[in-house]
Amino acid sequence: MLVVDDERHIVDFVAMGLEGRGMEVKGAPNGPAALKYLEEFQPDVMVLDLMLPGLSGLEVCRRTRARSNVPILILSARDEVKYRVDGLNLGADDYVVKPFAFEELAARVVALLRRSGAPAGRTLSHADLTLDQATREVRRNGRPVDLTAREFALLRFFMEHPRQVLSKNQLLEAVWGYDYGDSNVVEAYISYLRKKLNAPGELDLIQTIRGSGYRLGR
Repeated sequence: MLVVDDERHIVDFVAMGLEGRGMEVKGAPNGPAALKYLEEFQPDVMVLDLMLPGLSGLEVCRRTRARSNVPILILSARDEVKYRVDGLNLGADDYVVKPFAFEELAARVVALLRRSGAPAGRTLSHADLTLDQATREVRRNGRPVDLTAREFALLRFFMEHPRQVLSKNQLLEAVWGYDYGDSNVVEAYISYLRKKLNAPGELDLIQTIRGSGYRLGR
């Protein structure tokens, strides 16, 4: 899921709600960032504001539709018919006006996912660890590991880049999708992952590379 809005509190509000429903969410603060994350993240749905710095939401919609069939839900304070018509004509699949009820937004997102038939993900494996992207199940040595949506996204990024040293900035950009300005959040989530992944006597798969970042090793 990609949420594009220059108002940070809206991104955080929508992300928190959707993550609570088991979705992985990234945020983009402007038009150029949205197009960048579209290529890198390949979201199942894009929630898009119209009034954006860099590129307008309508232009982002037009460029997105030229390269991708990702469902687009426009979320905007612009309630004039003209903007609704322009957005839908440029390829948007739905349009919600701010202020909005989160339950309605979530229901519309789920409906877009259902209609698009978002493909199930593949299973990733590393050492004695498996991650099923379709069921969002994680197991180590066959033991189920219960992760939050953010922890799941962090572990998945590690498993997509095994044995590579990943900096805190890389992890922030890939997993949070927004400049949090505080790398301590990475340290905190690494700690959460380690506690959940490591049973007594098991080796720590996430290694700290002093001065460089972290690596999924072993």
